[in-house]
Amino acid sequence: MSEAATETMPIEEYLAQGGKLTSPENASPRYRGELMRLMATFVDSELAGAAGFADTINEGPGIKERIAASRIVLEKLDHAERVLAIMGEFGADVSRYADHHPWTDRVARDADLGASRHGADMRLSVFHYPLQGWADAVTMNVLMGQATVIQLGELEGVSYQPLAEAFRAILPRERRHLELGIEGLRKLAADPARRPDLLASIAYWRPRVAASFGSPNSARFDTQKRFGLRGTPNAVLAEAWEAATGRLLGELGLGA
Repeated sequence: MSEAATETMPIEEYLAQGGKLTSPENASPRYRGELMRLMATFVDSELAGAAGFADTINEGPGIKERIAASRIVLEKLDHAERVLAIMGEFGADVSRYADHHPWTDRVARDADLGASRHGADMRLSVFHYPLQGWADAVTMNVLMGQATVIQLGELEGVSYQPLAEAFRAILPRERRHLELGIEGLRKLAADPARRPDLLASIAYWRPRVAASFGSPNSARFDTQKRFGLRGTPNAVLAEAWEAATGRLLGELGLGA
């Protein structure tokens, strides 16, 4: 559908029919607000995730593991930069956005934030919790990596074309991050002595990652769907993640 169609029909109708926007000038204030919120959540989560994982690099048991962790941190920062550049086209102060916030800040390990926002940024709640050592970081990377792949699989069809293109470029790299995490978790799981700690980390992170999909009755989803920013309900995405996670943990001998 041609973007010129927005001149003859309401923006919501155009987007609901699969229309795409390619520049900020064609975005309505409400669409702009929802799009900026979506991008800020992604950018803040990548920045906070990279900051937390960076602290564990030197805890990797070998050079290969440290290289993998470094690659993940580097590419997550790059992903944030790519989407932040798009936010800059909508007026975000790119020069100050990432540099003046404590991305390493974390809540207490036993805190329970649910899906609620916390603090002054837009990161998903799961990125407010602290990592505890290498095995815990690998476990979190796998569980959240599976969620990220599912979430980006939906967002690569987002109605703002430049952002959709960015997500399509980012998704294969996030898949690779997941693969690296699975490789690391498989190696850890091969040691029976590690099993209790891994099961404890899975029990800790699994509900917190599940919360990153948001409420199954989110009112915001309906608005996002009208704008072509979302297409699949939170509950459906969460179910896909639970199924994929259950299969993976079963294959690794770490199932319930």
